[in-house]
Amino acid sequence: MAFDIPEELKKLPQKPGVYIMHGRRDEVIYVGKAVKLRNRVKQYFSNSKNKRLKIYSMVPQVTRFEYIVTDTEVEALVLECNLIKEYRPKYNTMLMDDKAYPFISVTSQEDFPRVLYAHQMKKDKSQYFGPYPDAGAAKETVDLVRKLYKIRPCNKRLPEEIGRDRPCLYHHIHQCDAPCQGNISKEEYRERVQQAMRFLNGKTDDVKEDLKQRMQEAAEELRFEEAAALRDLIGSVEKVSERQKMSSGSREDTDVIALACDRNDAIAQVFFVRDGKLIGRDHFYLKIGEDEDRGTVMQSFIQQFYSGTPFIPRELMLSDAIPGSEVLEEWLTSKKGNRVYIRVPQKGSKEKLVELAKRNAAIILFQDRERIKKDAAKTIGAIGEIGSWLGMEAPERIESYDISNISGYQSVGSMVVYENGKPKKADYRKFRIKSVEGANDYASMEEVLTRRFKRGLNEDSGFEKLPDLLLMDGGKGQVNIALRVLDQLGLSVPVAGMVKDDRHRTRGLYFNNKEIPIPVDSEGFHLITRIQDETHRFAIEYHRLLRSKEQVHSILDDIPNVGERRKRDLMKAFPNLDAIRNAEVADLMELPSMNERAARSVYEFFRKPKPADTEEMK
Repeated sequence: MAFDIPEELKKLPQKPGVYIMHGRRDEVIYVGKAVKLRNRVKQYFSNSKNKRLKIYSMVPQVTRFEYIVTDTEVEALVLECNLIKEYRPKYNTMLMDDKAYPFISVTSQEDFPRVLYAHQMKKDKSQYFGPYPDAGAAKETVDLVRKLYKIRPCNKRLPEEIGRDRPCLYHHIHQCDAPCQGNISKEEYRERVQQAMRFLNGKTDDVKEDLKQRMQEAAEELRFEEAAALRDLIGSVEKVSERQKMSSGSREDTDVIALACDRNDAIAQVFFVRDGKLIGRDHFYLKIGEDEDRGTVMQSFIQQFYSGTPFIPRELMLSDAIPGSEVLEEWLTSKKGNRVYIRVPQKGSKEKLVELAKRNAAIILFQDRERIKKDAAKTIGAIGEIGSWLGMEAPERIESYDISNISGYQSVGSMVVYENGKPKKADYRKFRIKSVEGANDYASMEEVLTRRFKRGLNEDSGFEKLPDLLLMDGGKGQVNIALRVLDQLGLSVPVAGMVKDDRHRTRGLYFNNKEIPIPVDSEGFHLITRIQDETHRFAIEYHRLLRSKEQVHSILDDIPNVGERRKRDLMKAFPNLDAIRNAEVADLMELPSMNERAARSVYEFFRKPKPADTEEMK
């Protein structure tokens, strides 16, 4: 039954929740949240002239919508964020980077704590420092702290394992006082850990002064190697403190977020301020609508970014005010467990730091604008050209197929998928031809396509999504094979074939019973060539893999009653195949896995008559 949009709009409740718009192929094209679902969703289908360009282009594609009611707007926000990450809808502002940052963990719940590099912040009793945008810097800091305070790097359970083993190398090179041997008391060791945590909090001045004094004393007493080692430590401490030299004017943990936007592209620049010190920065690419307002873009970024990071600072300082900041504050507060503030500073040092982040974002966007345009031309622009040549919309999902064999031996098929002009390797599939003997590419292609689309109709994982265009490596013959398979299965998918010239170079596309010439200097032509090369590569790689497996096939595999274990025992007990060939039954039965039946199978296998051309095969 057709989805009656006007009728379904009347059924929407006046409650908070999330609405999900579906496109012509029933794919999710937009996810949004609302305080009152009926009012919000109705706005999309009204005749208002104040709609944004994105809404004008999206609404005609909506074939149905669904909704999920929540108790509060905060719950709707969380659900919206989860669904956007799950479906990555075409018309939502999308965070293109999925980065994770490391932490430094101090296992303060242990009697003899350790300082560790941590990929994520876990809900345990350890104390965490970070996140560190530079993973290398985090690892260097861990090494430095261990050297400075002689913190143990081992994972022994202390004090239970004290004295169980000898001290390790770190004790011998004077980087650990061996608490595993009871050489240092628990109280003295934990005092060192407290000093290490103060260092990780940015209090490095006292450490530098102490090291300089010790270096001076060592030099005066002619202990030059020790003085050189202390000098190197001072350099490491200065390197770490240099990363923390910028201050935001407060002692809080703060993330400073600024936007730079240009049509469909945006950069979000984030400065990470910890304990009042700027410890690093990073930037993120976003895909946005051309007329998307900056506040909405900022809101979408914050939702997606902080749903995926375990650390939430006490304060967010933004370059742009956002709608519904109170709801975001409530959500972030619930995730952190402590009050979180969202502010747009207007003056003072905080405003200057936001302005600095904004300038950095603009610089990155300016530098990358040409690269972004080139990437778009190679992908989105290219599929647009292909669609215009074939008289259809830009094919978002293109599937290409190839058959590979050598004189009919080990025929295989490959399925390569491109989405929005980029390879989607997770959807690539391999087929081992089962029903075709010899070199019959047409019959092999028919088998591959039949298996692929039957599995798609059965909604098998990885095959349920139909392509917008089938791109066949051959011309009319392969196109007709594909059309016949689709017709038999009751499917309607456009099919185009690559027409080759005398040098086997693509010169055009065969589509709807005619050849369409394509300009060889166009981005569409280059994309087709990339798809063709990738399809060949994937098929040949699979065929080569199967051939290599055949080549390592052993003659022992052909002996009855000899499995993997007996085969291994034969190869261990005898130096070569001739020795196995000449062995008697009694010799073979000495193997631990061999019984009389299996030993006799081996003995008789090498003594039964064989054709002359295979008798000496090893």
